[in-house]
Amino acid sequence: MAREIINTEKAPAAIGPYVQAVADNGLLFISGQLGFDVEHGSVIPETVEEQATLSLKNLDAIMTAAGTDRTKVMKTTIFLTDMNDFAKVNEVYGAFFGESKPARSCVAVAALPKAAKVEIECIVSLK
Repeated sequence: MAREIINTEKAPAAIGPYVQAVADNGLLFISGQLGFDVEHGSVIPETVEEQATLSLKNLDAIMTAAGTDRTKVMKTTIFLTDMNDFAKVNEVYGAFFGESKPARSCVAVAALPKAAKVEIECIVSLK
């Protein structure tokens, strides 16, 4: 498989010099997704739960565009601006992945673009 850029209008457009995702050698690398609500003008909601839900929804849209799904996610990285939100994000994350849990890292950061509270990126198998 040759390197392929994946973009979909069902997820937020990149807000910098990068793409939504790159597929190569049987893997899909999805850029970090903020909790933009694409259906309502790319607004970021107030609560971390809503932001996490939309981040995962945006990842899901990109996976669908690449012909894969959440059961093939190998690894995620979650970036949080407040580790006190860890349990809230875990609840949303656990409901999203169900029994097909991937490997994961969670990193505290000082800030995220657009004053977001959470950003999630992932690596997905295309096989």
